[in-house]
Amino acid sequence: MFETGLWSSLLMMVYVIVVILFSLAVLTDNRQPAKTVAWLLVLIMIPVVGVVIFIFFGRSTRKEKYISQHSLDLLSRRSMAHFVEQRNLRIPEYHTELIRQFANQNVALPFCDNEVDVYTSGYELFPALLEAIYQAKDHIHIITYIFEDDSLGSMVADALIDKAREGVAVRLIYDDVGCWKVRNKFFERMEQEGIGVYAFMPVRFPALTSKVNYRNHRKIIVIDGNVGFIGGMNIASRYVKGKKNQQWRDTHLRISGRAVYGLQTAFLVDWYFVSRTMLAGLNYFPTVGDIADGGGLAQIVTSDPISQWPELEQGYVRVLLEARKYVYMETPYFLPTESLIFALRTCALAGVDVRLIIPRHGDAKLVDWASRSFLDDVLEAGVKIYFYEKGFNHSKLLVSDDNLCSCGSANLDFRSFENNFESNAFIYDEETVAKIKQVFIDDMEHCIILDQDKFDHRPFYMRLGESVLRLFSPLL
Repeated sequence: MFETGLWSSLLMMVYVIVVILFSLAVLTDNRQPAKTVAWLLVLIMIPVVGVVIFIFFGRSTRKEKYISQHSLDLLSRRSMAHFVEQRNLRIPEYHTELIRQFANQNVALPFCDNEVDVYTSGYELFPALLEAIYQAKDHIHIITYIFEDDSLGSMVADALIDKAREGVAVRLIYDDVGCWKVRNKFFERMEQEGIGVYAFMPVRFPALTSKVNYRNHRKIIVIDGNVGFIGGMNIASRYVKGKKNQQWRDTHLRISGRAVYGLQTAFLVDWYFVSRTMLAGLNYFPTVGDIADGGGLAQIVTSDPISQWPELEQGYVRVLLEARKYVYMETPYFLPTESLIFALRTCALAGVDVRLIIPRHGDAKLVDWASRSFLDDVLEAGVKIYFYEKGFNHSKLLVSDDNLCSCGSANLDFRSFENNFESNAFIYDEETVAKIKQVFIDDMEHCIILDQDKFDHRPFYMRLGESVLRLFSPLL
């Protein structure tokens, strides 16, 4: 009995020491206060399990140099050369500071001469994608969070294999956690046909690792260096199948023109990340002819957890603070940082028409509950909240003042702004902006506006649960 009690005391002492050490690690990492408090609550209030969660999800990678700065410099110089060659480049005065900010942060250069097609369903996107794949002559580059082993995924995989057999260089990066449920043989079949396939930051057990928390959420496809796709859709049948009112609604772009250089650079940096192979041939950055009127202006902006700056978060904040008439936004997950809440409030209080569409029913109940606690913060300032009811709206877009729009992979939450590798296209072209604005207006037809009075009088148990989950929102 005495020995049992002794061992129990020793184990308890070891556990307390571990919790103290991990708590010190959280405090000295100088994260945002909300995130620091959330992790301390997990470590202190959830015995044993909290320590395991921290080991997997809590350790920061900001100081770890996964990507060679040398490779990024080489690829940036290639993009810079094409940037300098632009004879029709005209920077709009009303967004000069935003464009300069992105260019200074991660060499997200502005490129003119772009044509943009907007897709709002898998029925539109995937036929266009398959057509582009079949037309490929030199290379096909793909980054995707999820590449599902379903009917659509198999169709795309078959198309890629056909092109590889024709001699086209096909390279694929998929996220290891996003594809945890996909069988290895699905990707092995493509590898056996000569396709370069890499899992992004693979997580292997029993080794404990924080890699689980830092995922490549980008959706980028580049065909021959002159056609690219970016947006919110993964390669999965969920965008074309589903019962009534249960399909996934999403937004994706097809870009042809100089902005594809930005998509290509993002892929090649990630390719070096996973393969340690530098690809910098002229064939990856083919010459694009000038359009008489300069074409649409666009920037491809990426962000990641090891960057010095939260590029996308800072970009969204500047858009909100510079808006004069309206800002319309869609996101499937609304767990905003303090900076974004401040910008939303400031924008709405200045008399700008700020509207936000979120799903009525999301795909994660805990996130839904935590999200509602943040609605109070922005409703009071005059932000209009709309619940989308026709299925699950997975779209991530922004449109402002008829002269700026953005579409990509980033959600309005802590995970996208701080933990994930994300990418968005920012477009300064009135024609494309009008298309994205119409997408938002069409989506509003399937929404109900949040009644603030009814929302304020929701049951106490709901408000309590939302408030408790809010404490953990930086970790969801």
